[in-house]
Amino acid sequence: MDLDKSLDDSYNIIAALLHDVSNVHGDVFNIRSRRLTTEKVRSRLTAEGIGYLTKSLPRLCKAFDKALAGGTPLAASTLGFKPLCGSELPRFLGEFFSRVLKSDGTPLTEPCTCSIKVIRQVCTVFYKYELRYTDEQEQKVLASFERTESDLSTGAASFQELEAAVIRTNATRRKAVTVDSPTAEVAREAKCLLSDLFAFFDPTDIYPRHGPGAVATRQSPWGKYLWTNVSERISRVYPLDAFYFASLGHVVDRLESFKALTEVDLPARVILVPKDSRGPRLISCEPVDFQWIQQGLGNAISRHVEQHPLTRENVRFTDQEPNRGAALAGSYNGRYSTLDLNEASDRVSLDLVHLLFPEHLSGYLDACRSLSTELPDGRVLVLRKFAPMGSCLCFPILALTVWAILTAAAPDAYTRERVYVYGDDVIVPTAYAEDAINRLESFHLKVNRDKSCTKGFFRESCGMDAYKGVDVTPVKLKTVWSYKPSPSVYTSWIAYANSFWDRGYYVTYDLIVGMLRSVYGPIPGKDMHLACPSLNVVLESERPNKSRVNKSLQKLQWLVWDVKAPSVHKTLDGWSMLLRYYAESVGRPLEPEGLPDDDRHPERDFLNRLPLSESLALTVERRPFSVSQYTSRGTSLLVRRWR
Repeated sequence: MDLDKSLDDSYNIIAALLHDVSNVHGDVFNIRSRRLTTEKVRSRLTAEGIGYLTKSLPRLCKAFDKALAGGTPLAASTLGFKPLCGSELPRFLGEFFSRVLKSDGTPLTEPCTCSIKVIRQVCTVFYKYELRYTDEQEQKVLASFERTESDLSTGAASFQELEAAVIRTNATRRKAVTVDSPTAEVAREAKCLLSDLFAFFDPTDIYPRHGPGAVATRQSPWGKYLWTNVSERISRVYPLDAFYFASLGHVVDRLESFKALTEVDLPARVILVPKDSRGPRLISCEPVDFQWIQQGLGNAISRHVEQHPLTRENVRFTDQEPNRGAALAGSYNGRYSTLDLNEASDRVSLDLVHLLFPEHLSGYLDACRSLSTELPDGRVLVLRKFAPMGSCLCFPILALTVWAILTAAAPDAYTRERVYVYGDDVIVPTAYAEDAINRLESFHLKVNRDKSCTKGFFRESCGMDAYKGVDVTPVKLKTVWSYKPSPSVYTSWIAYANSFWDRGYYVTYDLIVGMLRSVYGPIPGKDMHLACPSLNVVLESERPNKSRVNKSLQKLQWLVWDVKAPSVHKTLDGWSMLLRYYAESVGRPLEPEGLPDDDRHPERDFLNRLPLSESLALTVERRPFSVSQYTSRGTSLLVRRWR
């Protein structure tokens, strides 16, 4: 059978993976098994195209994960795979499935974790492949977005009833009389938690800045600092002279421009960006005047939450390791379960935020959220959600909403201390898992029960897939391979090759290295210690062959491929450049030069404990940058450099 040329590389990668599997597990998966399985892959690829790798095999793996997590037993015939005789297990990789599951599709008493790794790696290697999405997939995502808005509108009345049922807590005695329902009691307690958390938080003590992404008003990176419109709704709480200009002198010198500012409340703008083979991701770009404040307030909230004694061990925005570690531990002893929220950012309604968050904060949150968003067809959709993905406030408000509800509903101190939240990835004690799901759903949040792991020994959170204390996370290819030189392909596929090497897939590593060398020539190895993308292992004969001695640096350098982000130089008026300096000096994570990464280092520890303003005052002058230099997104170049 002739395979379509565009599928050759995908087929070769699967064949290489199966070769590696045969080399390591020859007693289970011998040469004959490898040949038959490889032929089956070729046959189905010819018949189904790339969808076999991006949809059919991942669907089989999802059912496999669900069976491992104690859910529905695996049934191969319902998934489009021929089963083994007298069994529900698929013939495809049946040698490994039978070492993990019984013939009825339920887990064995002692499943083979090595077999789990093999199945998950082969079946999901192309699951995240960023193929071009179709018009049908685009319309499906947009329809889901609109449908969620309709659901939130329907649920608005229930939140109003719930708010009416909540008895306001006495500020001094911290006691309340009986409320109307368990959900109202949870809402009251959640509001108390968030009130305690933000008791001394000042929403105006922020450092506004622009985000790196596109804005609804389509300004260039340098045009963002030239204000032409600021919504009257946001300037009421964040005055123009204090938050949008460098100083009063800036206002005076630009008085005519200041007077000419319009105060229109512009909508956000929906765009669709590549996500994976299943379709695009929907992002709602914020107007530039809203993005400016959202970035400042969102960063201030995140920093406050990660430092506050009430939340610093339970809610994270910059470090996934606690959730990953809890998922690994939960897979070993079953004490922790992982919950996954569906349409998480779109399900946190404005009514829910009003219900839970303290009044002194919710007023500011209201002021800097977009009231509507423009769809690709030009229609403007009024938003009932607090903030769609794209707002800097979306992630922290989502995480705090989930944390407050689950902590308020927890039956005891032990459970409360073991609720871990990172966005829509949630860890709770297993004994509390079912009640936690019900509590979240009572507030109209939607839990993805298929991806939530509450039974068995399989756990999944923040990129960690684990079974019985073993990391079974596969390597997933995302960037589509191209024989045309590309900075994203070069860096991504070197990283994929190294990941395969680390997991013992050496034939696959050699295949990818060969593909890279056919386009880019010699690639350096990590043992050369060069500041550029490098492979784990490179033969001496395959290393870069152009070298020189740099007398100024007194070192040997090699001519290698590297990625460069070209700079755009734009000179604005002095006040606008000063505004950028203030914004980006305090907005970027600054570190003193030469300071070790270890948080236990005395100087770093000292800086971390200081208030934000004092810490920045000590570090801001150590990382100079040009206020007339900008980097445009998506413009990286692959260049030859001496390294």
